[in-house]
Amino acid sequence: MTRLVKNAAGRMVPVEINGQAAVPYQGVGKYRPEGRKRGAPIRSSADYPADGDKIVANIKDALINAGLRDGMTISTHHHLRNGDHVANAVFAAAAELGVKNLRWFPSASFPCHAGMIDLMESGVIHHIEGSMNGPLGDYCTRGKMKGMAVLRSHGGRYQAIQDGDVKVDIAVIAAPTADPFGNATGDRGPTACGLLGFALADSEYADHVIAVTDNLVPFPCVPWQIQGNNVDQVVVMDSIGDASKIVSGTTQITKSPDRLLIAELTARFCDEAGIVQDGFSFQAGAGGTALSFALFLRDMMRERNIKARFVRGGSTQYLVDMLEEGLTDYILDGQTFDLEGVRSMRENPGHLDTSPFTSYNWHGKGNFASMLDAVVLGATEVDTHFNANVVTHSDGRLLHGIGGWQNCLASKCTILPIPSFRDRIPVVVDEVTTLCGPGELVDVIVTERGIAINPLRRDLLEKLRGSSLPLRTLTEIKSEVEDICGGPADKPHLGKKVVAAIKWVDGTVIDSVRQVGD
Repeated sequence: MTRLVKNAAGRMVPVEINGQAAVPYQGVGKYRPEGRKRGAPIRSSADYPADGDKIVANIKDALINAGLRDGMTISTHHHLRNGDHVANAVFAAAAELGVKNLRWFPSASFPCHAGMIDLMESGVIHHIEGSMNGPLGDYCTRGKMKGMAVLRSHGGRYQAIQDGDVKVDIAVIAAPTADPFGNATGDRGPTACGLLGFALADSEYADHVIAVTDNLVPFPCVPWQIQGNNVDQVVVMDSIGDASKIVSGTTQITKSPDRLLIAELTARFCDEAGIVQDGFSFQAGAGGTALSFALFLRDMMRERNIKARFVRGGSTQYLVDMLEEGLTDYILDGQTFDLEGVRSMRENPGHLDTSPFTSYNWHGKGNFASMLDAVVLGATEVDTHFNANVVTHSDGRLLHGIGGWQNCLASKCTILPIPSFRDRIPVVVDEVTTLCGPGELVDVIVTERGIAINPLRRDLLEKLRGSSLPLRTLTEIKSEVEDICGGPADKPHLGKKVVAAIKWVDGTVIDSVRQVGD
């Protein structure tokens, strides 16, 4: 049985994860990892073809050349989101080679990776350390995975590689365009998906790097987002994925009257709080409510001739429209969510590709997230202490990843626009099922029943004194919702087995996910 201790947030968490010591969460800013960055093996250009041609016949040969063996860590990346074909091909090849007990270290996994369940059943994959969306998360929650899953933010993933908490043996990069030397970009080619920033740390720190492309161009591939000097082998396959599936059901404007009201209230709050002014910056997620907020904000900016200095993406066509209309100088893109974003990155000099190193990394010498005037995010649950959950539902099932959500809490004003209930299940609860973000970092929660400002933000409370906005406490909103829904949500029936650990941005363990019965 995994030994658990109570961390600074009062959550019971493991002190050992898959045989490796883990540090319990100690509070915001209380833990400072020390040491030196991990380095990749020293290699010589003499070990590579003098003509720069690193192409090998197929993924299986590339894995053999990389020295794949039992127990190694293979990393992949989710730039193609639910349209990715590469990760499945990599682990299918590993299965053919008879390798067992691999650690899969994706930046995120999606329903398109459901076939990995069979490989976990057969022992090819031991466990996953990465965000899990849909069936893989459900599989994990039911206690089926042999090892313990670990979920990190995008910045936390970069930090884990840099610190050496995760040693990547083989990194596989899905590259929409690449040259034989290994230079690669995601902004062009038949499967163009935008940027390749999630692969940056792996390309720099992994022991061995394989670039997989379906659009090989003569040297040099320009622009290159991944440097060929960091790539060991290049594989060409018929198709690395379906780029149309970087668009998901969440990246659509909401049509719900309640959610449109939430979006409008969020924009009005930003205005009355003094955030919306020339030169401000913001980041909005790709969910339907956040996208609608961006449209309300856009109209406000048009009417008053206000221009943002920069906006942070996840880029969408809505942010692209703002850039091309001159409502912002720059999009600093961390992940491209639709094909208009891909086009813009390729064509607009003000649309810049970034990575978790510049945006979110705990060890960066500063990062973009803390420079934002406001960030608008989602949540599956919040509690009356402003703590928030983004990975599990109220039934305890693990169905979502963290992404950059935790890192964005460092912004000057963090706003969560959420419905007060979903499917008659209250979203505002006494205690979140899984703690992903400490309440002291969540400044405002906007629901269709009112806006709650964190009591710690006395400056915002003073600024909004006498406002026409429906300002309420979370306790008042929670009570009203329970009257509608017939009482608080039932606590999930969870087992004793810890199936996943949730890491905080500094690498400590902020919470655990426990097994849910069938």
